[in-house]
Amino acid sequence: MLEIIKALILGVVEGITEWLPVSSTGHLILADEFIQLGLGDEFIEMFNVVIQLGAILAVVVIFWEKLWPFCNRSGVVRAAGQSAPSYLVDRFCVKETWVMWFKVLVAILPAMIIGLPLDDWMTEHLHTPVVVAAMLIVYGIAFLWIENRHAEPRVHTLADLSWGVAFGIGMFQVLSLIPGTSRSGSTIIGAMLLGCTRTLAAEFTFFLAIPVMFGASLIKVLKFGLDFTPQEAIVLLVGMLSAFIVSMLSIQFLMNYVKKHDFKVFGWYRIVLGLVVLAYFFGVKPLMA
Repeated sequence: MLEIIKALILGVVEGITEWLPVSSTGHLILADEFIQLGLGDEFIEMFNVVIQLGAILAVVVIFWEKLWPFCNRSGVVRAAGQSAPSYLVDRFCVKETWVMWFKVLVAILPAMIIGLPLDDWMTEHLHTPVVVAAMLIVYGIAFLWIENRHAEPRVHTLADLSWGVAFGIGMFQVLSLIPGTSRSGSTIIGAMLLGCTRTLAAEFTFFLAIPVMFGASLIKVLKFGLDFTPQEAIVLLVGMLSAFIVSMLSIQFLMNYVKKHDFKVFGWYRIVLGLVVLAYFFGVKPLMA
């Protein structure tokens, strides 16, 4: 029962921090210090990645009409005109959605080409409190700098997003391989630097997460193997379920928040969290040892 409660809490942490640009890794490192699962290091490493599937399902549910190529016909008819023939509606649905998906695929190419070969090396050598804290602080400062530029965005919708900008956002996503960077943080910063609005930057980041996190979860499951004990299976499902429920709330909060506010609060939060990580691992923890 205790392990299930721990999985529930870790799923809540994942559901909040995966979508807000504050680094889920930084939070999970701190959480692991106090509520680490007692099921072995290999399972914990796999668990921390695979619970993201719950978070991803929240994106699919919330943005279903934008993600599914055979979209809501009535909505398209309203946009195209009541007299639009059915074959035109179907073509519009398929074309617009598939173009968006191809842009997503273009954006994940850098992560596939650069990230996959470096994944194990990054986990082994850079998954340290110092690196995580440094990236929290560096990208916190980056958010403050970007918001203080007062640059006028020129890309407002997915249709306006060019192939070059999509690829550029994908290059920024590669930076998230460094623990503490935050996948959503790096892609939102990249999108805004490339001229996207805050809302579009957040939305495209969510869509990018679907193939990236599905792929990462699949790799971790295959490495771990499919021979779960009943306890491991229950713990994993509880973590995924709690991540899904909390992600539903987090995503809706962020999409509503960025319509009226900037990202400065997340920048300051990252800086403070980075200092907390450093203070704990190099001040509090040595004293407790």
